[in-house]
Amino acid sequence: MNSEKTIENTINTAQDLAQYLLRPLAIGNRTISNRMVLAPMAGLGHIAFRQLVTQFSGFGLLFTGMCPAKAVPHENPGISHVFSWRPEELDHTVCQIFGAEPETMARAARRIEAEKFFGVDLNFGCSVAAICKKGCGAALLKTPDKAIDIVSAVRKAVSCPVFVKFRTGWQDDHSFPVTMARAFERAGADALTFHPRVAPDRRSRRPMWELIGKVQDAVTIPVFGNGNLFAPEHGIKMIRETGCQGLSIGRMAVAQPWIFAQWTKSFTPEPSIYMKTALDMARLLSTHYEDRFALKMFKKFAPYFCANFKFSNAILKSMIRAENMNELCDNIRHLLDPPPQTLRLPNINLFI
Repeated sequence: MNSEKTIENTINTAQDLAQYLLRPLAIGNRTISNRMVLAPMAGLGHIAFRQLVTQFSGFGLLFTGMCPAKAVPHENPGISHVFSWRPEELDHTVCQIFGAEPETMARAARRIEAEKFFGVDLNFGCSVAAICKKGCGAALLKTPDKAIDIVSAVRKAVSCPVFVKFRTGWQDDHSFPVTMARAFERAGADALTFHPRVAPDRRSRRPMWELIGKVQDAVTIPVFGNGNLFAPEHGIKMIRETGCQGLSIGRMAVAQPWIFAQWTKSFTPEPSIYMKTALDMARLLSTHYEDRFALKMFKKFAPYFCANFKFSNAILKSMIRAENMNELCDNIRHLLDPPPQTLRLPNINLFI
């Protein structure tokens, strides 16, 4: 850790950040060559979006959206909306599952390993009411012993890397995430993704980055910092202030799917990238899903993507006023050619 700290303190520029993010990182029995990863996102991290991000590259790992652990053992990837993948992405994709019982999560993890995913991610972070009412997601932080038992059961079930995504808890107790991080490591987690907000907040208050540093200092496994990483200067600041060993990018990656290539490969987007990317997203959704569901998924993607524009709300409303994917593509061409004026940082009011 001391050598890591020394390196982190030398990160001052975007070039320094890229060099750091491109340093290999061991996660369990595997190694990744890039420390910037896609965060798991329900309804957003589906097969089509992962393929879109892959077209730009620049990431270390991709994560699926939440998959229900009860369904995974017998799920058919040919028809599933969430448990589906392209064979070529398996060696760099982690499948996230949610559930409330250790054995249920362990059974799902066995299927995930059998399919040859890079690893399995346990969701202890989702604070959506429908998930928490089932005792899943962030609700498990109310029953720490059960959360720890889940990690232990999954660790015993698989040999692939085990990740845990978690929040601060349900109240402003700054010692709680440190205690949980240590317990997760003892139970067998190989890496942690930490979002430093309490569950009831969702995203209404700024993330407490200082807690990321406390969590990383408490464990020997990698911690991926998550929350409000919108520009390279934010990545520099998070790594310098917290010592986290990687960055987990969520909704900003939906707004700008090229962000990984931009931060790690010096990719420079042209103004035309907005129309091209929106049309590519529509095309990929239509490739993987039937028209009605493809349109529904694009409408989930659109608020984050339209947050890039100065008149984001008006563009969003006009873009999603479509009855089918053909109408949607016509709207995209009409609204984004020529490219509308963009903002330096996206309109986070649309980061719902």
